[in-house]
Amino acid sequence: MAQYFHIHLENPQARLIKQAAEIVAGGGLVAYPTDSSYALGCHLEDKDAVRRIRRIRNLDRHHNFTLVASDLKQISHFAKIDNEQFRLLKTLTPGPYTFILDAKRLVPNRLVHPKRRTIGIRIPDHAIVKALLTELGEPIMSSSLILPDAEIALGDPQIIRQKLEHEVDLVIDGGPVGNLPSTVIDWHGGHLKIVRRGAGNITFLQN
Repeated sequence: MAQYFHIHLENPQARLIKQAAEIVAGGGLVAYPTDSSYALGCHLEDKDAVRRIRRIRNLDRHHNFTLVASDLKQISHFAKIDNEQFRLLKTLTPGPYTFILDAKRLVPNRLVHPKRRTIGIRIPDHAIVKALLTELGEPIMSSSLILPDAEIALGDPQIIRQKLEHEVDLVIDGGPVGNLPSTVIDWHGGHLKIVRRGAGNITFLQN
């Protein structure tokens, strides 16, 4: 049975954030709010938790997971970012965007697309996520909470609790959010394109 934490959106309780970070660091799978929808997250080193995400979402081994980080400095350890990419990332983050970038050579295979050697990265604009990442001191592996056969992501923590209380270790209730996943921007190999329209304005592409 999953634990259930009510965490204040504007002033996350330090005690609960610390407990949530301990659950993640200990191999737990967490449903948490972002600035677009709820997501599933786990520790980068936890292969079992990643397998649980794949099972919940019915994902194949080619699915690109997302590295959710607190800032561009954390991301730079995993992704290759040129000057043009850095300028756009700095403009759009934190925000409801996921960027697919070329992974650095030393990034473990489990974190990258098996054929293209790309990695998805995201910096959400959400106080609870920021506090959790700060407490952990490192990014988390994540995936939008879109259940099999669903077209939209889950945005209501009460519904998530009902559906996944036996599948995850913690549900963080930060209140209802949207039900759109992040907008995914593929920018590997020097070519920029939108591969999933979600939350987030894309008029910058017209500039």
